[in-house]
Amino acid sequence: MPKTARVAICASVIFATFVVWVLSGRSHGDAVKAVDDVVFVLLTIPAAVFTALAARAVHGRLRAAWIAITIGMVGWALGEVLWAYYELALEEPPFPSLADAAYLIMPVGFGVGLLLFPADSGQLRARTLLDGVIVAGSLFLVSWVTILNPIYSAGSDGAPAVIISLAYPLSDVVVLTIAAMAWLRAADDQRGVSTLLTIAMAFIALSDSGFAYLSAKNDYSSGNLIDIGWVAGLMLIMVAATVSRDEVRRPRVHANLAGWASVCFPYAPLLLAGIVAAAEPATVFQTPLVGTVGTLLMLAVLGRQYLAVRENRRLLATVAEQALRDPLTGLANRAMFSDRLEEAMQRRERDSAAVALIILDLNDFKLVNDTLGHPAGDELLNRAGERILGCVRNSDTVARIGGDEFVVLVDDDPMHKHADQIAQRVAESFDKPFVIDGQELFIRPSVGLAVAGADEPEVSAEELVKRADTAMYAAKKTRTVGVHRFTPDLQEATCPDDGLVHRLRSTASNEDAAAAQLLGELRQAIDSVELTLAYQPKFDLLTGHMVGVEALVRWPHHRRGLLSPDEFLPLVRHNGLMRPVTDLVINTALDAAQGWHQAAVHLPIAVNMSAPLLADPHLPARIRRALADRKLPASALTVEITEDLVLGNIEGTRDVLNQLRRSGIRIAIDDFGTGYSTLSYLCELPVDEVKLDRRLVVQILHDARVATVVHAVIALAHELGLIVVAEGVEDADVAARLIEFGCDVVQGFYFSVPLSADDVLRMVTDATDPIGAGTPVTSGTERT
Repeated sequence: MPKTARVAICASVIFATFVVWVLSGRSHGDAVKAVDDVVFVLLTIPAAVFTALAARAVHGRLRAAWIAITIGMVGWALGEVLWAYYELALEEPPFPSLADAAYLIMPVGFGVGLLLFPADSGQLRARTLLDGVIVAGSLFLVSWVTILNPIYSAGSDGAPAVIISLAYPLSDVVVLTIAAMAWLRAADDQRGVSTLLTIAMAFIALSDSGFAYLSAKNDYSSGNLIDIGWVAGLMLIMVAATVSRDEVRRPRVHANLAGWASVCFPYAPLLLAGIVAAAEPATVFQTPLVGTVGTLLMLAVLGRQYLAVRENRRLLATVAEQALRDPLTGLANRAMFSDRLEEAMQRRERDSAAVALIILDLNDFKLVNDTLGHPAGDELLNRAGERILGCVRNSDTVARIGGDEFVVLVDDDPMHKHADQIAQRVAESFDKPFVIDGQELFIRPSVGLAVAGADEPEVSAEELVKRADTAMYAAKKTRTVGVHRFTPDLQEATCPDDGLVHRLRSTASNEDAAAAQLLGELRQAIDSVELTLAYQPKFDLLTGHMVGVEALVRWPHHRRGLLSPDEFLPLVRHNGLMRPVTDLVINTALDAAQGWHQAAVHLPIAVNMSAPLLADPHLPARIRRALADRKLPASALTVEITEDLVLGNIEGTRDVLNQLRRSGIRIAIDDFGTGYSTLSYLCELPVDEVKLDRRLVVQILHDARVATVVHAVIALAHELGLIVVAEGVEDADVAARLIEFGCDVVQGFYFSVPLSADDVLRMVTDATDPIGAGTPVTSGTERT
């Protein structure tokens, strides 16, 4: 804060200069009065200007607070002007006078302003009130012994003089109490300002009390040591006003109030009052006013202790409750879920009722974290928890037991009907998209349901969890939309035989050792560049010539044989390995393209990209560098977007794709027709071609509606100037129908199986017949 620093330095210099002048005693007589009066006039007027500027810079309740403080400062400045006139123009300044009335505007303005300062809503009002009573009562007792009683006992110069003399210390007690309370309950962003104002009030109160005491004895004169407190207070007020203005311009930083301050601060003046009272005879306090204040002080201390004990008990209860809650979603955590499950199983044995578990896992949740970031992922988990809560009864327990996995405990369900209904409602609640950071995300869960009926007394809590977990992983494997209920035939089932997502867990959620071993082998295969590529040829339907290839990654596993993408890409996605795998695929594919170009075969090669990589702003530069290193044109590469994955960061994706397209790299939407936002992608993303998903293509001969959709999509794509590629063409009849529809390019086993790079080169150089005259391959599937 440069402005605050400059004001603080200037204030320190002025204060130090004034202290040196007072302590040096170089000025005498009228010169002391003149210098002292001019200094205070020159300091109070700028202080009023500073507070006015602070009021102008802020808004709302804080502005009202600074306006009240400004009124108080204007009163002080007017009082200084009048006092200077009295001392310099009159032989004897009157007491009391108009200057005193102006001075007393200051504590009123400051008191109102400090009461208006924004407060921390977490502070208890009753405790704050009692703290104020304790501080005010303690300060009053100290002031009574040191200032008020001597003034009251002297009673000189008549009643008005006594009233004014008492008004200074009494108003200071009130303002200092308000300042202390304002500091204790101040909002975090006003803590520094409140601290400075409280210290300023303390200095001013000390000087006011000294002034009242010396005036009662006719011993005060300008240039006294007590003037130092007033100057210190003025300097601190200026700095506080500047800090308040700077706070408007900088971001709020959360700062927690130290726990000891709010607990111990009210007792500091109480301790001071006890020490002062112990040093005085009891007769000093034997007045009705002091007795009343003492009684109120004792009751306030007892009341505050009661509130402290009650607050501590409530805090312990809150901490105990939070220990059983998930800190992110506020749902039950694993500990609470385990306790309630055990209680439900015990009631089942006693009441012969059923207990059901619904376990759901959010599909592609890691994709959201990687694409939009972890804050968006946390928001998604919160929204998902809210939807699940909206589907259950008050007696059911919803818990988040780790990561993106939730569980619902359905108790007291004798006919099993509640569990089925709740599970179905939970699954259907995810049909609507989540709006996260302005993006619509379609996230679907894999939902498993298991019921322990009254006729299965041997089923334990752990066994029930395993059953629900098994059903959930069966749903994940089959991509079931809806609820997968546990049945006896799943009893021995784990995950697929390939074991690539073999993570069936017990209640402790320990990862399966086989999956961990396979993950380690996959990492080693990536580091050692052991993954290989096969190339699926693409043919022009009109000319019959090969017009490109698609790179398909394979993993030659030393025990399991050649693994296809579906057998290990889920492991890649869930463990953050997509970027190194994609880099490996791009480099290997471009190496093959370089070899073909050297043989005068210019085939573009298509590579699949996952959604998180498409939001990486450095991706275009990496691809351009890879092409330049091999002296390949940008047209040698086509980037395929996997359309059935969620493209959450659509803005970032569009920017990356625009950069790639401007470089000459073609963009294609893969698996067209299987995702949620297909048509919107055609409008929002720079696309050159669409690839019809094989699940649509294989049905065009048997389903008239699918054929109509495919025909319409081809026509729409042509209207948009896009090339249409049909995947999974496996027989002549499908190829003929696609020719009728006007499809541009095809790929599939009818035309060619995936080939090695050398076989692709050999096929192109040896080709003599168009595709329709070749020998088709009619078995297997195009790619998995």
